[in-house]
Amino acid sequence: MDLEIRHDTQARQFYCTVENLRCLIDYRLDGDVMSITHTLVPPALEGRGIAAQLTRHALETAKNQHWKVHPLCSYAAAYIRRHPEYADLLA
Repeated sequence: MDLEIRHDTQARQFYCTVENLRCLIDYRLDGDVMSITHTLVPPALEGRGIAAQLTRHALETAKNQHWKVHPLCSYAAAYIRRHPEYADLLA
């Protein structure tokens, strides 16, 4: 499934809508450090790789913006552990 992920810089959120349900990642930005605070995929949509795509999109944005990442959310932390190509982004 290829998602249309949007970045709302004012709300500090990456999000998409799947089957009329909103999936999202919340973050804080302190200088050049993006702290990922929350990942939400409604239970009806779990197991489809949506959280992974959102997280990858957030991490690619951080890389392109030259931000470091502090994964406060347990999902984001686990994703980075499973994808060591993003380890250099860790704050």
